[in-house]
Amino acid sequence: MDISIIVPLFNEVESVGPLTDWIKKVMDENQFSYEIIMIDDGSNDGSYKEIERLIEKNSNIKGIKFRRNYGKSAALNVGFEHCQGDVVITMDADLQDSPDEIPELFRMIKQDGYDLVSGWKKKRYDSKLAKNFPSKLFNATTRMFSGIKLHDFNCGLKAYRQDVVKSIEVYGEMHRYIPVIAKWAGFSKIGEKVVQHRKRQFGTSKFGINRFINGYLDLMSIMFVSKFSKKPMHFFGTVGSIMFLIGILAALVLGIQKGIAIYNGIPMRRITDTTYFYIALTTLVIGIQLFLVGFLAELIGRNSPTRNTYLIEKESNFTYYN
Repeated sequence: MDISIIVPLFNEVESVGPLTDWIKKVMDENQFSYEIIMIDDGSNDGSYKEIERLIEKNSNIKGIKFRRNYGKSAALNVGFEHCQGDVVITMDADLQDSPDEIPELFRMIKQDGYDLVSGWKKKRYDSKLAKNFPSKLFNATTRMFSGIKLHDFNCGLKAYRQDVVKSIEVYGEMHRYIPVIAKWAGFSKIGEKVVQHRKRQFGTSKFGINRFINGYLDLMSIMFVSKFSKKPMHFFGTVGSIMFLIGILAALVLGIQKGIAIYNGIPMRRITDTTYFYIALTTLVIGIQLFLVGFLAELIGRNSPTRNTYLIEKESNFTYYN
């Protein structure tokens, strides 16, 4: 199969019909073999009934329905597990991503040899104050921390080689950082394509301003997890050891000062009456605690499952082979 198109959605009943018709038109014109995997992330507006109706008309459409709303990352992760195409395309269901971009994205993966190609909505129709400025700030920060030169990390329209999506796990709200996750998994050839951004035709945006706050927290998480998830002792143990040594040295200095004062008969207040004693003691305790946290994290990491489980209510038009 040439292409798997993964479409996560939440309450997009008006959009799924026009979107699948548009995708089919592009696929037929380019003679691609394809599948459309639509993941309903707990919609309550009848979106999945519409997907089942569309499956009856087009056997290339497949549907998955979650029992509740897990978020876009969960939908993408399940879509990655189910897809079979050589090239995997992700796109939003709100018709703001254009299926006409798919042939060029496919070519960039198959012929130019990219592992991942991310869309860049260079000209946007969003509110400049509410979305454009925060998005530019967010993307600049991500470029600085990750070293990946992309302009639009959060663009829903992306293309991947199949082995990329089969090698990564997306959870929480990490869908914003799939290029970062892919890079840390060893897929370094990451490209970018300017894509069309269309105005929303139906419904309203499902993302609020809190996504930018969560975005920076998720960036810190993914940078830490990428470097230290398999070796937490390297981080906590190093920081803990440094703080422990600082505490020991501070305590030694206080002890030496007290010893010199006693030897020379110089009156000096008790060590426990000085602020520096408690600073040294606190540093020692924090150092020991950090070291133990690293040790426990190492044990937990080696003995716990790593995959997330999402409750799926329905699957439609999937064929499994033993």
